[in-house]
Order: sequence, then C-alpha cells, then structure tokens
Amino acid sequence: MIRRIISGGQTGADRGGLDAAIELGIAHGGWCPKGRRAEDGEIPARYALTETAGRSYRERTDLNVRSSDGTVIFYRGRLEGGSRRTADTARKEGKPRLLVRIEHMGEAVESEFRAWVAEHRIEVLNVAGNRESRAPGIQQLVKRFLLRVLPPKAYEAAEKTRLPAEGEAAGLPLAAEAEGKYRRTPLRRRPQR
Repeated sequence: MIRRIISGGQTGADRGGLDAAIELGIAHGGWCPKGRRAEDGEIPARYALTETAGRSYRERTDLNVRSSDGTVIFYRGRLEGGSRRTADTARKEGKPRLLVRIEHMGEAVESEFRAWVAEHRIEVLNVAGNRESRAPGIQQLVKRFLLRVLPPKAYEAAEKTRLPAEGEAAGLPLAAEAEGKYRRTPLRRRPQR
C-alpha cells in the first residue's frame, strides 16, 4: 500500500502527484532544489518538501529516486530531459520504474499501475515526469489518474500516521542532509490481515 508520495515539486507531473496525495490524505514530501526552485518561480509552501544543498534539478532527482521504493514517470511524446534522467537513475539504482505515456492513459494503464505497485510492494512512490510547459495539462491528468488508482478508503489509517520527513527518518540534522550525509531508513511494514 502506498503510504507516501514524493516528488521534486516541479510544475506538471510532480505537483500532480503531490496534489493527489494531499487530497487523499496520504503523507507527501520529497526533495526540491535549494530556494524551492521551479520553472514558475518558488514552489508553493503547501508542498512539504526538503531543500537540497544546491539549486540543481539533478541532485533532487537522484535523491527522490533513492528515497522511494519505486518511480512512476508520466510523459508526453518521447522520454527526454529530466524525465529521461529520472528513468536512467532508477535503472542505475536498481529501483522499479514505470513509464506512463499520457496519450495512452486509461483502464489498461490503471490496471498495470496497480499490478506494478503490488508486485514491487511500493510504499513510498516517487512521481516524476514532464513539467507543465512541456506537456500542458499534465498536472491535472496525473492528479486525476492517481485519484482513480489510489482510492481514499484504503488510506484511513495512513491519515492518522505521520511519517517523518527525510531528515527525521534518517535521524540526522538538516545540516548533515545538506552535506549529503544521509541514509535511507526502511519504513515499517504493516502486518498482513
């Protein structure tokens, strides 16, 4: 069961993932560039993100892939730019990844997503993909997709459980995070019923 959705907070797919998490009451977070940098200026404060030491999109991309159990990448047309880097990083890190072309979204892709989440036991999902300027409307498409595949009733317990922020999970002060001295702490698994 997905207990947390993370992303880099960029316009488009990233924010669609965070918006869905907020609406469903699922914990959310992730890494964003220093200064909360995005193509439209500063990432809004409503998104609970942790800033990296630098302003590079690459650093936050790599950290979000490493901090998750799997990454779903939503894109239009060809996989390129930051979306391609995210897919390459997931492959290099040995992390599950699912590529979703928004032109093909529908019931078959929704079923494929659910099966992928179950197969890889995804609890922390990294949502990535095109920014809004590259694929206008993608933010709303991603949000609606996730609202369909992640029904709110499944998350009643998750709403009551506060997951620690990245620095808290690692038990390190934010200064140590900024220096890149962090480790991933496994999430506690729920007992099967």
